Amino acid sequence: MIGAAALAALGALRSGAGLAKLVMPADLLAAGLTICPSATGAGLPQVEGGGLDAEAAPQVLDRMLGDATVAVIGPGLGEGDVERALSLRAVQQDSVPVVVDADAINNLATLPDLFRDFHAPAVVTPHPGEFRRLAAGLRIALDPTDPAQRPDGAAELSRRLGCICVLKGAGTVVSDGLRTWTCSRGHPCLATAGTGDVLSGVIAGLAAQFACGASPAISLFDAARIGVEAHAIAGERWANVHGAQAGLLAQELAEQVPGAVEGLRTPA
Repeated sequence: MIGAAALAALGALRSGAGLAKLVMPADLLAAGLTICPSATGAGLPQVEGGGLDAEAAPQVLDRMLGDATVAVIGPGLGEGDVERALSLRAVQQDSVPVVVDADAINNLATLPDLFRDFHAPAVVTPHPGEFRRLAAGLRIALDPTDPAQRPDGAAELSRRLGCICVLKGAGTVVSDGLRTWTCSRGHPCLATAGTGDVLSGVIAGLAAQFACGASPAISLFDAARIGVEAHAIAGERWANVHGAQAGLLAQELAEQVPGAVEGLRTPA
């Protein structure tokens, strides 16, 4: 899925991040930058046949993490041994906040005792299917599709991994294990493929601007909440502009993000 990483970069830039870097397999990087030409990029080394190089790819990831304020891992990553190693590497470090989405969640869900290796300040953004995969290994028996159980499910996953959980779906739930918040905004058009990648980028972009550094203005929990709210409002705005219930493209959603974020600012 070449577009997934590019959509996350678009979400970060549209939420106000000053720079987004795409880290993709080297033979796909040009295509990703075509979708998001405002980003810069770094290619992950590959072996003959196109797979990621198990020795060189982690070195590139380490270098990119060292330069990053916030990282997103998962959109378009794919699943496999090297991809699992990269996903684990991202959450084992504790210097850079990480938004963990999509294929990174599926890769990590296969690891026994994941909670022992999970050290990063992180926002994990599963949809219900991804939540179930993670929850099975963490022995969480709550239904992520039941509105009555979703808040407790998100809170329990947060406590088990020491992360912030953004449980996506109608009434997205955000929890840090102590505080739990449910979004009341949104529109059915947000079920379109790719909108979750945009959300990961929006959360990362807001976290990079406001939740990092020596004196952060907000917490990572609040960056996730604001990102979810802005994403939901962006979907509503698209529906109002187009007078439609469906037909949204993820790139169009990203275009609505700046106004949605601006509307949430507290007047000085």
